[in-house]
Amino acid sequence: MRILVTGAAGFIGSHYVREVLAGSYPRSEDTRVTVVDRLTYAGRRDNLPDAHERFEFVHGDICERELLDRIVPGHDAIVHFAAESHVDRSLTGPGEFIRTNVMGTQQVLDAALHAKVDRVLHVSTDEVYGSIESGSWTEDSPLLPNSPYAASKASSDLIARAYHRTHGLDVRVTRCSNNYGPRQHPEKLIPNFVTRLLTGRTVPLYGDGRNVREWLHVDDHCRALHLVLTEGRAGEIYNIGGGTGLSNREMTARLLELLGADWDMVRHVEDRLGHDFRYAIDDSKIREELGYAPRWSIESGLGHVVDWYRDHPEFWRGPAV
Repeated sequence: MRILVTGAAGFIGSHYVREVLAGSYPRSEDTRVTVVDRLTYAGRRDNLPDAHERFEFVHGDICERELLDRIVPGHDAIVHFAAESHVDRSLTGPGEFIRTNVMGTQQVLDAALHAKVDRVLHVSTDEVYGSIESGSWTEDSPLLPNSPYAASKASSDLIARAYHRTHGLDVRVTRCSNNYGPRQHPEKLIPNFVTRLLTGRTVPLYGDGRNVREWLHVDDHCRALHLVLTEGRAGEIYNIGGGTGLSNREMTARLLELLGADWDMVRHVEDRLGHDFRYAIDDSKIREELGYAPRWSIESGLGHVVDWYRDHPEFWRGPAV
């Protein structure tokens, strides 16, 4: 199989590519991978191999159709990670989110259609569902996004659906809960808090810290993605969860304990505009259909992440951060 992976110099995409090249997934030993990435602030070339016989890197923008028409033909599948993803940035600069997440996705899908690519995996987020007071979202829940980021991802999901329903393009959509793991950009909650505490700085907790998120280790997420790519059904949506929901305050407490810090290292800051209160997804579909189950517990996962950032200061202290 030959796979084109968009946005794979970032956190999740680079993990997926490294695992594919390592033969970590069934029948991936001979898979060839092409990566296209614009290398924005969150994309780092050193997240990917310097050289590998089954790997090619293309520096480019998915919104440039001429580039896509040159590199897409000949691939059997596309795994589409490329996206602007930080909610806070979307509040002050939504235009870039619309450009990349909406227009970029349409260009990728159209290029795939014209190049007769066998299948496209569109990687999305549970944030498209909005906020839920109790229970959990299924794949049939309505899309009620509340931030410009979430709205741009919901728009891209609907475009993906349209290309499947109108043109018959084999598109599969996944919606994951909050990811964490090594190599995540320090603007996100867990690496932000870890790196701050490692350097003796206070951590900013939004509002009263009661907002709830479900946490998914990047390794579990990427295994699930490959399952959907290779064994999922065309036109289907699959929720991917980690099974552990924690309030931001509970997550903060766990990180303080792992790093030997006290609550005097926490400062409460004004809450984010339109801050969704609670996310929770029902991922029974992917578990029952494809046999997915997370391998990382929140305890082992957080300990692993803290150790990784402690052991790799060059990643988060460097000029790219």
